[in-house]
Amino acid sequence: MKLLLAAILTYSIAILSSRTVLSSSDFNVLDYGAIGNGKTDDSKAFLKAWNDVCGATQDSPTLHVPDGKTYLLSPLKFQGPCKSNQVIFDLGGTLMAPTKDEWPNDGKSKWVQFVDVEGLNVQGGGRFDGQGSCWWKGCDHKQCKRPTALFFHNCNGLQMNGMKHVNSAKNHISINLCNDVIFSHLHISAPEDSPNTDGIDISQSTNIFIQDSFIGTGDDCVAINNGSSNININTITCGPGHGISIGSLGKDGEYNVVENVHVSNCLLRNTQNGIRIKTWEGGYGYAKNITFEKITLKNSKNPIIIDQYYTSYAYSRKIKGMDIKVSDVTYREVNGTSANEEAITFNCSQARCSNIILDNVNIKMTNPGEEAKAVCQNVDGKVLSAVPPVSCLSKSH
Repeated sequence: MKLLLAAILTYSIAILSSRTVLSSSDFNVLDYGAIGNGKTDDSKAFLKAWNDVCGATQDSPTLHVPDGKTYLLSPLKFQGPCKSNQVIFDLGGTLMAPTKDEWPNDGKSKWVQFVDVEGLNVQGGGRFDGQGSCWWKGCDHKQCKRPTALFFHNCNGLQMNGMKHVNSAKNHISINLCNDVIFSHLHISAPEDSPNTDGIDISQSTNIFIQDSFIGTGDDCVAINNGSSNININTITCGPGHGISIGSLGKDGEYNVVENVHVSNCLLRNTQNGIRIKTWEGGYGYAKNITFEKITLKNSKNPIIIDQYYTSYAYSRKIKGMDIKVSDVTYREVNGTSANEEAITFNCSQARCSNIILDNVNIKMTNPGEEAKAVCQNVDGKVLSAVPPVSCLSKSH
């Protein structure tokens, strides 16, 4: 009888223990061997923890990265799909990329990837450090290969909140083939002279919301690229950098499309461009239904610009007379100061930009003694109110 009772007790404890494990949804990387001293490669520990998180059946399993530590990670991929319909990546500490000298010789072009993860929520107020300075030295902009820091591919329902991201070797965050994404309260920064360090690049994605964030880098704060639609950017402080851009589109004669973009309540300070649409010669497709409103510019070069001659290297296609068609673009309540005299530039192709509307636009020179001007070609539309005057567009009465 005693043996039977002992067996029953042991069995009951085993059941309770297993239930405790099954009910826990928090997977701490330290429990999987992560050190967090900024010197030891913690990649294997992170991937072991991720495998358990992704395989968990509980609601909202969480990969927990404690604060107060720096985790050196080699290039790695957090692969889905996962069993739970929501997965949390709770980053409290700092993730640090290898330096250029430590980067593996396997041709990997991305540092941290999330692939095929539905309902991913990256939170926790931690930090991504791309250690990009060693990559920038001697780099002739696009002529040298450098890794993207954070790449999301096919992650529908993605949320990212409260992160800091600094000094990527190349672009900081890329979103590809993702739908229903919310980014908020991000702080992305790199030096003004760091080459091609875009803040957020979007491609082949829909229903994207980027809000309440600061982005100051060496390239576009946000770039909206081919295949993107229903993009909403709100309450962003941008600068330094190259502004908020649609494109570039049509590189190497490609068919590219972007539509339904709304940018509002943004401040652009000391940027190389303001709100920009850029396309390559020789490409074809369209960019349409785009609204920029309630935009403040402070000492920005090229505050409003459509540039359909983004590169001097035109791509010669067999099909002539086709270009990226830019249409239905509204600039409403755009105010501030320009660092160069060409405050408004519509440099459109022979396909013509159509239905370009300026409504309550007021841009003056940073230096009070100088006068801003508008230059344009191949553009149609109307002006409700604009300073400087845009003579190539009809005036609405």
